[in-house]
Amino acid sequence: MTEKEKMIAGKWYDAADAELCELRAYAHSRTEEFNRTTGEDAEKRRLILAELLGGIGEGSSILPTVKFDYGCNTYIGSRCFVNFNAVFLDCAQIRLGNDVFVGPGVFFLTPTHPLLARERNLHTGEDGALHEIEAAKPITVEDNVWLGGGVVITPGVTIGHDAVIGAGSVVTRDIPAGVVAAGNPCRVLRPITEADRIDMA
Repeated sequence: MTEKEKMIAGKWYDAADAELCELRAYAHSRTEEFNRTTGEDAEKRRLILAELLGGIGEGSSILPTVKFDYGCNTYIGSRCFVNFNAVFLDCAQIRLGNDVFVGPGVFFLTPTHPLLARERNLHTGEDGALHEIEAAKPITVEDNVWLGGGVVITPGVTIGHDAVIGAGSVVTRDIPAGVVAAGNPCRVLRPITEADRIDMA
């Protein structure tokens, strides 16, 4: 099993592996190219994201600056909007459904590290190479979710459809569908109901 296969399978893997370093270098290079674009470069942005990401649906938009660790492990549905300064540490898959709103400065963090420092720190193996051990758990954001500015989503979390996550929340566990949730750690505050309907008159 390669280190990349271990990473995708959720096993402990060596992040200093040559193949993974090469994949990250490519993603970082393309991301920087994307971040240098302007609003007049809509087609160039679309092409970069189509080549970099695992998938991106029709009508979705991401604003620079954005950061991807691998890119190929991020899947974004249709009609999504990702505001400035999003970070996708996509060592495991990150999946956004359709019609997801992502506020500025939202972090999607799939990696986790050993708790013991002697296991977490970079070390030289018997082969003389540096090794960095970590694991990753996927993040899923279902359809019609709104993530407020500054939200942090930690490894292994699923956010149910039609949920709203308040600004600055740290989401450490699954959030059910159709609720308002906020805080650190993020917790459910109340369901979303027809009483929340806005009056456009």
